[in-house]
Amino acid sequence: MTQIIVITSGKGGVGKTTTSASFASGLAIRGHKTVVIDFDIGLRNLDLVMGCELRVVFDFINVINGEANLSQALIKDKYCDNLFVLAASQTKDKSSLSLEGVEKVLSGLAALGFEYIVCDSPAGIENGAHVAMHFADVALVVTNPEISSVRDSDRIIGLLRSSTRRALDGAEPVKAHLLITRYDQGRVTSGQMLSIADVQSILHINLIGMVPESKDILHASNQGRAAIHLKGTPVASAYTDLVDRFLGSKTPNYVHTEQRGNYIKRLLGGV
Repeated sequence: MTQIIVITSGKGGVGKTTTSASFASGLAIRGHKTVVIDFDIGLRNLDLVMGCELRVVFDFINVINGEANLSQALIKDKYCDNLFVLAASQTKDKSSLSLEGVEKVLSGLAALGFEYIVCDSPAGIENGAHVAMHFADVALVVTNPEISSVRDSDRIIGLLRSSTRRALDGAEPVKAHLLITRYDQGRVTSGQMLSIADVQSILHINLIGMVPESKDILHASNQGRAAIHLKGTPVASAYTDLVDRFLGSKTPNYVHTEQRGNYIKRLLGGV
């Protein structure tokens, strides 16, 4: 059965696209047929992060409008055989997204046997974000440990509980997980960032992972590779653990950090 996962947040710049690329790649590495869709119409970046920008011929809006079919628009990832990318349009705007059109595409992907559909949502609460989350079964709510980011994520959690198809149909609600990104223990200690406990106390949803602040993310993006492929780095380890927890592993929550050239893990309770 196909599962639809939205990667969402209220604030821009928190790492949704980085997370979408690495999370989808991690699912594919585990053997699951996965597709990741860029919902940021007019401002696409997922194709750059995944290194397939030169291979985009047809996009998400072309498929919605019937100008191309899924087999023409889906781009096979160059690192994972089980992973495909559906790029956003760079020339249209978010008004091009309709619930009916998106539902048609999602149904088509399910018919092609995709186990997981990962939706890379634009930031905010406008049409693109609403449509991206509307059909979700699961949500990863991405936030930085900063009060403005956390407050905006709280608004998104409210929308997940009230404005999705599941909520409107009276079905079991979207299962929301919290992912904290750009975590820096030094800045937490000095009072410049919220602690993990602070973020959890505000948002009250299950914590599924923490991704450290790292220059490796920029390096991965510049190379057109999902950060999960940077083996031996704290960022790759954090995203690998995230995928494992999502798939049911009891892996404890760690903050992956670097110290004296060696990568170490710090238990959540010790943060």
